[in-house]
Amino acid sequence: FKKGFAFPDWAYKPESSPGSRQIQLWHFILELLQKEEYQGVIAWQGDYGEFVIKDPDEVARLWGIRKCKPHMNYDKLSRALRYYYNKRILHKTKGKRFTYKFNFSKVVLVNYPILDMANCPFFLTQNHFNGGSAAPDCSPEVRRVWWGDRKRD
Repeated sequence: FKKGFAFPDWAYKPESSPGSRQIQLWHFILELLQKEEYQGVIAWQGDYGEFVIKDPDEVARLWGIRKCKPHMNYDKLSRALRYYYNKRILHKTKGKRFTYKFNFSKVVLVNYPILDMANCPFFLTQNHFNGGSAAPDCSPEVRRVWWGDRKRD
């Protein structure tokens, strides 16, 4: 594991649930934000933690691929995002369409594979994430979409 940030245990599914510890939507959004090739789809903007979904249909399509849900659309994805409002993981930015902001005060420093803080200037300079990420065990289709058919450590 690489040193990084993660939310507290309550943000994950319980160990006993089917598919436990599968990626959560907010994890997925952070993954997209740290990949340069998706800047035309989703990108950091404005204040610390604020991001805009530039292509909602594409973000929903990618989320559907990742979760093996071929009928995913932005309406369903945005419903999942609203769930995070009460958890205070993120909130909608008023007056800005498709714009949200992470509540990084909920973030806890732990060993976590998604974000590599040593290579993550966002937290220091408000730039986008550029750190490495660890590939979870996933289907060949997901590996092809995310890692070009190769699985990284």
